Amino acid sequence: MSTTNYIGQATSRVDGPAKVSGAATYSAEVHLPNLAYGYVVSSPIARGKITKIHADEVLALPGVIQVFSHENVPSVAWLDKKHQDQVAPGGSPFRALQSPEIQFSQQPVAMVMAESFELARYAASLLRIEYEQEAHETNLETQRAKGYEPGKGKTGYQPPPPPRGNPDKAWEQAAHRMEAEYVHGTQHHNPMELFSTTVDWHGEGKITAYDKTQGVFNVKNYLVGVFGLNKDDVRVVNHFVGGGFGSGLRPQYSVYLAVLAALELRRPVRLTLTRAQMFSFGHRPQPLQYVKLGTNPDGSLAALQHHVLHETSHFEEYTENIVTWSGMLYQCDNVKLGYQVAPLDVFTPLDMRAPGAASGSIALEIAMDEMAYEAGIDPLELRLRSYAERDQNQDKPFSSKKLRDCYHQGAAKFGWEKRTMAPGSMREGNMLVGWGVGGGVWDATQKKSAAKASITADGKLTVLSGSGENGAGTYTIMTQIAAETLGLPLEAVTYQLGDTDQPEAPLQGGSWTAASVGTAVQSVCQDLAGKILKLAQKQADSPLQDAKFEDVEFLNGQIRLRADHSQSVVIRDVLQSSGEAKIEADGSTTPNMPKQSQYSLHSHNVVFVEVKVDEDLGTVHVTRVVNAIAAGRILNQKTARSQVLGSVVWGIGMALMEETVIDHKFGRYMNHNFAEYHVPVNADIRDIDVIFVDEEDDIVNPLGVKGIGEVGMLGVTAAVANAIYHATGKRVRDLPITIDKLL
Repeated sequence: MSTTNYIGQATSRVDGPAKVSGAATYSAEVHLPNLAYGYVVSSPIARGKITKIHADEVLALPGVIQVFSHENVPSVAWLDKKHQDQVAPGGSPFRALQSPEIQFSQQPVAMVMAESFELARYAASLLRIEYEQEAHETNLETQRAKGYEPGKGKTGYQPPPPPRGNPDKAWEQAAHRMEAEYVHGTQHHNPMELFSTTVDWHGEGKITAYDKTQGVFNVKNYLVGVFGLNKDDVRVVNHFVGGGFGSGLRPQYSVYLAVLAALELRRPVRLTLTRAQMFSFGHRPQPLQYVKLGTNPDGSLAALQHHVLHETSHFEEYTENIVTWSGMLYQCDNVKLGYQVAPLDVFTPLDMRAPGAASGSIALEIAMDEMAYEAGIDPLELRLRSYAERDQNQDKPFSSKKLRDCYHQGAAKFGWEKRTMAPGSMREGNMLVGWGVGGGVWDATQKKSAAKASITADGKLTVLSGSGENGAGTYTIMTQIAAETLGLPLEAVTYQLGDTDQPEAPLQGGSWTAASVGTAVQSVCQDLAGKILKLAQKQADSPLQDAKFEDVEFLNGQIRLRADHSQSVVIRDVLQSSGEAKIEADGSTTPNMPKQSQYSLHSHNVVFVEVKVDEDLGTVHVTRVVNAIAAGRILNQKTARSQVLGSVVWGIGMALMEETVIDHKFGRYMNHNFAEYHVPVNADIRDIDVIFVDEEDDIVNPLGVKGIGEVGMLGVTAAVANAIYHATGKRVRDLPITIDKLL
């Protein structure tokens, strides 16, 4: 409708000034009078039960208000009977302080409330709790024989497709074969912002919760259900998130405990977890992955088998889509995929950036590299010889797929043709040089979303939708969509989000926000445009009198005929002469399932990595990365590139340093801090090039956008591992690849 070229431009963040000036308010920064402060006490054991809590000693301290524990909190509504949490797996959800039973190390066992944070923290350090300890098991290696396929239909688990062809026979008869097991460590999200909730108590079950979350509506529904509150009495607000990566998809026990305390104390409450306590809930599970590949004489895949086992908790059955991608990324007629979980004495794992695919792509893409060397074929050429033109998992065509262009453009930018095949054959002085490649595929999803738009007589447009903003650029791209749709300057548009008083939007995760909320914003702005056109046509001597909606365009603050640009009216003049103070429109959008269900909707990428390894010290430096992505229409080149840069950095960290180490003797994470949980810093990151391959898709959604938050991470970790092999000849299948594994 509009030719104003905002969509696709490298637009700076509209919320940037608020963030750099400190005007952006986070959940722990909401100022309320008469605040009570909470501090959580965590269990030092992994399994057992509480036998005694010595609360009297703490309650005697001046300024201590209460010590909450299983001994004095009320039973919550629907305990273990109903999942109010939208993304909860099957089982009985954990509810803090509802039982003396200890199910995992660092489980919250008490909460001290005081008049100041410092006093609450001090008092919590004095609280004595006695435990009866039981034997625990936190080592997945010991549970290999106890792995089982999750219960179909009751957990939200989507099993991998059934085997196709004859994968066992095809592998036995393959011209070239490989098989190996791949492992990576447990990982925790570790966003910069700690989980925190500030609750304003309005009296008799009426609250406003300012919570760190990736979905305010998810938290609201959870609180209403768990505490048996009236839906109209609960409001949840979150305008900014200091990093989420999936950790905020589920309501964490911080919001549960803060609301519990506010309802019991009948006053405002703030609860903030410590960095160590951020390791006490969801994590990316450690997978044990087994892959078998076989090729035909020409190097195309003849057989593919991929099996995984990872942990879940004893109280919920968490599942990830780890192996399914392997049946889709490459053409292969003989495929067998297997998926199992085993319960451990840990908290339930949780979706973490590119859940499932990030783990699965590591095993598959390293295996493909191993297969290339077994067959004596360049690793990129091996992938091209098994290029999938169709999704064999679903037996459907792709709505669009420009992965082949990604291969060619990425390779050209990287200079892949200069790569020599033999490991250790490229070097600079005492540095061994290695080049590796990896890639991935991710879902392109659209969900139901609602939005509301209003424009005032001065031409100022406000758009609302209760979506989230994890730092991906939601404020900015929605402003761009609204501005372009109505032909207004960006400065005339305000987008508001993160409040359950706004129209309902889905959780921010899964790379679906741009497609889902963006479509709703575009639709509601089009509806508003239609109303403005009708007002324009009521004006005396209007040049648009007989024009249909499709005959006009909104551009530069005007409505004009497409066929004759001289026939136009100024939008602000139309609004002011109408006598209306404000024009409004609202509505929701849903996926076009009849159309979309006929296709496989996915984004794709390929990553090329250069490493330099010190021959004497074994230190690894990732010196160059090229990430080529086909993800439909790119709404903002600048924020999209930033998303991919973050994905690449994370992939490098996953390859070289990131893992949560558990001491199985205690069943406890030992590096639960920023000092010892290693992530890349500026000195670890060199040159990163991002290529967005042009890809048009009118099937995925009206905007043609697929999302990039997850796909940009895929293939990075495997490409680093493959580059290290090319440099050193040392194949490491247990990640992260630390110096000791190379020496």
